Amino acid sequence: MTLADGIRKHGFRKWYERQLLQSHAHLALTFLSTIGVFMAFEAASRFHTFADRLTDLIAVPVCAGVGLWALRRYLYLLQHAEAVAHQADCPHCGTYGRLALVRPDASGESVDVRCRKCDHQWRIDAP
Repeated sequence: MTLADGIRKHGFRKWYERQLLQSHAHLALTFLSTIGVFMAFEAASRFHTFADRLTDLIAVPVCAGVGLWALRRYLYLLQHAEAVAHQADCPHCGTYGRLALVRPDASGESVDVRCRKCDHQWRIDAP
């Protein structure tokens, strides 16, 4: 969901909360994948049949790949949400997060917003 769609549908604060929850879910997936890698290594040392060891050796790169993808996604979502949140202060009155969408650009990631308190308009650029 783009920044413009999120603000239009849920409002800024709910969009920000959802971004943080989604990023931390990816962090939990990273943790579970790390446990999966350790479990596969442990199981490979205990099983002696070729099929069992092959299964464990396939599980290691799969878990590692999922873990690396989830870690990258966690860092991207967290950085994106924080970069936008740092621009959510009204430059005129200093109110945080009480903004309304005025006009998105074509990509939906840079938006013109208006403060609901003082009606000042500014642009938020997402990285």
